[in-house]
Amino acid sequence: MVKKKRVLGLVGPTASGKTALSLLAAERLGGEILCMDSMQIYRGMDIGTAKPTKEEQARVPHHLHLNPDESFSVSQYAQKAREVIEQVEVPILVGGTGMYLQSLSLPMDYGAVGGDEEIRKKYHAIADTQGPEVLHALLKQVDPTSAQKLHPNDVRRVVRALEVYDLTGVPLSSQKMPGRSDAPYDFQLYALELPRNVLYDRVDRRVDEMMKQGLLDEVKKLKDSGLSPDAQSMQGLGYKELWPVLTGETSLSDAVSLLKLRTRHYAKRQLTWFKRDERIQWLPWSPGQAMDALADLICENYHKPFGG
Repeated sequence: MVKKKRVLGLVGPTASGKTALSLLAAERLGGEILCMDSMQIYRGMDIGTAKPTKEEQARVPHHLHLNPDESFSVSQYAQKAREVIEQVEVPILVGGTGMYLQSLSLPMDYGAVGGDEEIRKKYHAIADTQGPEVLHALLKQVDPTSAQKLHPNDVRRVVRALEVYDLTGVPLSSQKMPGRSDAPYDFQLYALELPRNVLYDRVDRRVDEMMKQGLLDEVKKLKDSGLSPDAQSMQGLGYKELWPVLTGETSLSDAVSLLKLRTRHYAKRQLTWFKRDERIQWLPWSPGQAMDALADLICENYHKPFGG
């Protein structure tokens, strides 16, 4: 068996304390932090994403930064993150974007069935001229399992399923789906576990602190730079709620209340996502409790032999 590179990860819901623990672990291990947050990755979006401060970033090298006018897909993240992982001796993933972790957990060659623009054009033309039901009927002939799962109006996925069949002769539903044992890295994943009410209180307090730090001014600066409200970066929590304040569409108090509500809902969805991942070791923690013992545990486990 080929020995996989060990990758440490601090994951979990927003406001759970990931940044503080990751810095302690990184300093002990000589590690470097790789952002696994779909919004922290953007430059100039510091307050609203609870990005590590300049002082914190000076303690440990941090990787992956984008301009706020750039779009960034999950597959692009996986490609760039893997480049960093290969270059860094002790990579430490830190963030709560589950799709990013999932993309890194798939084999390097997953999705290796390429694309063919002419095939896609052919099927899109059928959908446009004859209707999506006709396209769906074609898929039902060659891949009834996928057809049963896909709605006729989901033209993009129906086209992809037909494209895969045309290119490989094998239905998409019969393609081997990788498991976590097929992951290209030896992941050691941790999350801080807090009582739900404590986590939600931390979310509310964090929003209040962000407002004190000048989140509204940060959003205004991005708006004044010419950034579109439709930009991918502006769909992040805090930015999409406060933008209407600047345009006079809503009051500041209503926007802050909505931000707190949406952030609590987001934290709940993150918990649901990560609780399904049996690789994650949940570390009970209470705010105010020192994290040194937790960092020591992580470092001790990191140095255990492969498979230990």
